[in-house]
Amino acid sequence: MSDDATRRSPQRPVRKGDHVFLVDGSSYIFRAYHALPPLTRKSDGLPVGAVAGFCNMLWRLLRDSVAGEKPTHLAVVFDYSATTFRNAMYDQYKAHRPEPPEDLRPQFRLIREAVRAFDIPCVEQEGFEADDIIATYTRVACEAGATTTIVASDKDLMQLVGNGVSMYDSMKEKRIGRDEVIEKFGVPPEKVVDVQALIGDSVDNVPGVPGIGVKTAAQLINEFGDLESLLSRAGEIRQPKRRETLVANAEQARLSRKLVLLDKHVPLDHPLDTVGVHDPDPKRLVAFLKAMEFTAVTRRVCDAYGLESGDIEADATLASPGAGGVWAVPGGAPVAPARGPDLDSPPSPADPASAAPSRPAAPAGPTPTHAAGAAAAAARATPVDRSRYETVRDLARLDAWIAEATEAGIVAFDTETTSLDAMQAELVGVSLATAPNRACYIPLGHRGEGKGDLFGGADLLPGQLDLRAALERLKPLLEDRAVLKIAHNLKYDWQVLSRYGIQAGPADDTMLLSYVLDAGRTGHGMDELSEKLLGHRPIQFSEVAGMGKSFIGFARVSIERATEYAAEDADVTLRLWRVLKPRLPAEAMAAAYETLERPLVTVLGRMEARGVSIDRQILSRLSGEFAQGMARLEAEIHQLAGETFNLGSPKQLGDILFGKMGLPGAKKTATGAWSTSAGVLDELAEQGHELPSRILEWRQLAKLKSTYADALPGYVHPRTHRVHTCFSMASTTTGRLSSSEPNIQNIPIRTEEGRRIRAAFVAAPGHKLISADYSQIELRVLAHIADIPQLRQAFADGIDIHAMTASEMFGVPVKGMDPAVRRRAKAINFGIIYGISAFGLANQLGIPREEAGAYIRKYFERFPGIRDYMESTRRFARSNGFVSTVFGRKAHYPQINSKNPSERAFMERAAINAPIQGSAADIIRRAMVRMEPALDAAKVDARMLLQVHDELVFEVPDDDVERAIPIIRDVMENAPHPAVTLSVPLQVDARAAHNWDEAH
Repeated sequence: MSDDATRRSPQRPVRKGDHVFLVDGSSYIFRAYHALPPLTRKSDGLPVGAVAGFCNMLWRLLRDSVAGEKPTHLAVVFDYSATTFRNAMYDQYKAHRPEPPEDLRPQFRLIREAVRAFDIPCVEQEGFEADDIIATYTRVACEAGATTTIVASDKDLMQLVGNGVSMYDSMKEKRIGRDEVIEKFGVPPEKVVDVQALIGDSVDNVPGVPGIGVKTAAQLINEFGDLESLLSRAGEIRQPKRRETLVANAEQARLSRKLVLLDKHVPLDHPLDTVGVHDPDPKRLVAFLKAMEFTAVTRRVCDAYGLESGDIEADATLASPGAGGVWAVPGGAPVAPARGPDLDSPPSPADPASAAPSRPAAPAGPTPTHAAGAAAAAARATPVDRSRYETVRDLARLDAWIAEATEAGIVAFDTETTSLDAMQAELVGVSLATAPNRACYIPLGHRGEGKGDLFGGADLLPGQLDLRAALERLKPLLEDRAVLKIAHNLKYDWQVLSRYGIQAGPADDTMLLSYVLDAGRTGHGMDELSEKLLGHRPIQFSEVAGMGKSFIGFARVSIERATEYAAEDADVTLRLWRVLKPRLPAEAMAAAYETLERPLVTVLGRMEARGVSIDRQILSRLSGEFAQGMARLEAEIHQLAGETFNLGSPKQLGDILFGKMGLPGAKKTATGAWSTSAGVLDELAEQGHELPSRILEWRQLAKLKSTYADALPGYVHPRTHRVHTCFSMASTTTGRLSSSEPNIQNIPIRTEEGRRIRAAFVAAPGHKLISADYSQIELRVLAHIADIPQLRQAFADGIDIHAMTASEMFGVPVKGMDPAVRRRAKAINFGIIYGISAFGLANQLGIPREEAGAYIRKYFERFPGIRDYMESTRRFARSNGFVSTVFGRKAHYPQINSKNPSERAFMERAAINAPIQGSAADIIRRAMVRMEPALDAAKVDARMLLQVHDELVFEVPDDDVERAIPIIRDVMENAPHPAVTLSVPLQVDARAAHNWDEAH
C-alpha cells in the first residue's frame, strides 16, 4: 500500500453500530468504462470517462446516503497486480484475461489520484486480490459488531453476504442481500462457493466441471448439502452422463473451490480502524477536479464547502500538457500494460514519486492518436479462427456465456432472422462474442420443411434451445446497464429484440462509429470495414443462405454452418469496436458520436415501430386520377410528336426529340443513345419547347402513381395496419437521415399532386397529426456560420428574409413588393447555399445567363460574408479533405483535389453546402433525442412518427394537442443549446390536423 494512502486517515476504532463501506475499485473502473458514455478532457483529448464516474460515486458516498445509510468507515480497494497466491495453486488462473482497452489504461492511475484527492484510503496489497482484502475487512467489521456494505456487484463477493453484510450495486442503485444471492445462484450465500466450484468461471479461467450450469449446480448442492458431500456420493446420481462427469472431474472441482473461496485472513497492512470517514481537503479536491475538467462535480464540491472555483488553480501535475504533448499523471512511471481487471502496479515504496506525489509529472502513456494506432495494429495481429466458435446447445452453456459476458462487462451480439424487415422478422439465432475468437452461436429457429410460428414449431431441427427459455436468460444480460453491448447496425437488432420484450442497452454501434469518423470516405458495412480495418474477409450471407433461385433463407441453413457465419459476425463486430472506439478521442469525435448518433438509435427504432396510418381510399382515388392525367398527357404528347411511341422508352423519346424534331442540346450516353434525363428535359422546357415540358409532367404523375398511390398500400403491416418506414442513419455524408420501404422523404411538397399524396397519411381515430417544421433553418445556419449582419438582423426582427434580400439586391421597398421579385430573391437565397451557377439560376428563373450572373455578382456584393465563407470553406476542404458542422460532425470529401474539373467542382459545392445542411441535420437530431423525455416529463401523450429533413410529425390524442405544440416547438427551437448558441433565433411552425397535408 502506498504511504500517501494513510496520510490523513484518522484512527477511528470500529465498534458496534458503525457502518463500513468497502468499494471494489478494480471492478468498478471497468464497469464505469463500459456502462458510462465515454468522456475526454477537452484540452487534450485525455480519456477520463471512468474517472468521472468514479468521482461522482465517491462524492455520493461521502455526502449522500446510500439506501438511507452513510458510512462511518470507507476504503477503496484495488488489485495490486495480476499475480496472487492463486497462481501458485493453478498457473492458468486468469491466464486468458484480455488486455484492457487502450483508452482505459491512462485512467488507472488517475482513478487512484481521484481516491487520494477525496482523502479516502486507497488500499492494495501484494499477493492478494481486492476481493480477499474486502473479505478480511468484512470479517473484522462483523467481529466488531459493525454493519458492512460492499460497493460492488461482483458475483465472487456474494459469498460474503449475510450477518450484517450486504452489497450495493452503485451503477444500478440496487441492494444485494441474501434473497438476491439466492435468486442469482439458487443457493444461500454460504453455499455460493460450492456452486461456483461446479460451474467454474471462464473469465478467471476457473475450470469447474464441464457441462454443469448454475441451475444444475444449485440443484445438486441443495440436494447433497455441499460440494464435498456431492463428490463423495456422486455414485448416487441417477443421470449417467452427469455422474460420470462429476466423478472424472472431482479434483478439478475441489481445485476450483479453492480458487473461488475468498481469504478472510489477509495480514492487513492497513487496519480497518484507520479508514474512518472525514471531510477531504476541499481545495486539494477542487484542484484535482479542475485539472480533470469535471465542471459539474467541481461546482457541487465548491457549493458544499463555500468555495469559489475561480480562486483555486487546477493541479498543475495533472493539467493538459498542451498541443502536441502527452497525457501525464503523477507517479513518475509510464502506465504499464495490465492484464484483465488488475490495475497497473503502484510506485515502489523506494521510488521518490510515492513520497512526493506533487512533483512534476512524467509521461504516463500514449497519446489518443498513439492509442488508436496501437488498437488498429493489435486488431490485425490476431487472425480470425472460426474453429474456436461454439454452438450453444443447452441452457447450462448459455448460462456460462452469459456469466462470462457479465463479468467482462462487454459483449458483441448479433441476431439472425428470417427477414430484413425488423417489424416482421422472426429470430433464428443469436450470436455473442466476448473477445477475439471467443464467440458463440445460439440456434433458436432453424427448421426443416414447413413453417412454425414466431416461437417455434414442430418442424424445428434438434440441438437448439427453446426460444422462450433462451430469451428469458438473455434478457437480463442484454438489458444490464453495467454491460456494454456492441452491434453493427444496432437499430435493426434492437427492433427485433424489442418485439420479443427485450430493450437492449446500453450499446455501441460499429456502423455509426465508422460513420461519425469516416462519413464520405468509406462505406460502413461490416464486410467492407472488416476487410479494410482487420484485413479479414468474412463469410458472405449469400454463401450460406444462397441467392436468387438458390436462396433458402437463414432458417434453412445448417446449424454448423450458421455457427461459423453468425459467431464470426459477432467476433468481427467486437474487433471493429476495438479499432474504431479509440479513434473517437484521438480525432475529437466523441461528442458527435455520443450526442448525435448513439442516442438516436432507440429513438428511431421506436418511431419505426409506431408507424403511420394511411387512407387507402384516398390513394386508390388518386391512382385513378393520376392514370387519367397520364392518359391525357400521353395523347397530347403523341399529337405534338406527330406519332405514337412508348413514353417509358428513353431510346424512342430521344429519337423523337433529337432525331426527328432536331431540338438543341442533344447529348449521348455511354451506350451511344440520346440522353433524355430530367436535366436535359428541364433545359429544353426552359427554352420554351412544349413536348419536353409535357414529358416531365407525365413522368411526375407516373412516379407519384407507381411509387406512392399504387405502392403505399402494399407497405401496410398485416398486424399493425400501419406503414413502417425505415430510417437510415449512415447513408448521407452530411448527417441527413434517409428513409426507405417506403421512402417518405421524397414525396414532393411543392406540387399540388405531391401534397395530395401527403393527405393520405392520416391520424388514428381520436388523434391529430402535428407537423412541426423549422422555418428556413439552412438560411439561418448560413447567417450564423458566415456571420452575415443583414441576415442575422432580419431573422432577429422576424422580417421576411426573401423580401429583405430582394430589397437589398434590387433596391425595392419590402412593402408592396412584386411577388415575382421576391421569388427571384428566394431562388437566389436557396441557390447560393447549393452553389448554384449562373447557368442553373438562369434555367430556374427563365432568364438569360448574363442576367443570372449579374444577380449572383450583385448578391455577393450585398452580402460579402457569404463569398468569404465559401472561399474559406473551399480552401479548408482542399487542405484537410473534410469540413465540419457547428457541432463537430465531419463530412469528408477525398476527391476534392481531383484532376477532373467536373468532379472537383462538384466536391467543392458539396463541401460548401455540408456545414450548412449538416448543421441543420444535427439540430433536428438533437431535437429528436430530447423530444421524448420532454413530452414524458410533461405527461403529454405525443408519439413522434416521422422525420422529413427539417420536419417532425407526431400523432397526438385530441385532448393533448394544445399542450403538445408548445413543448414540441420549445424543444426544437432550443435544440442547439447548450453546445452551440446560434447568433440567429430558430423558428418552428407547428400545426395540427387530421392528415399530414393539412397539418403542414
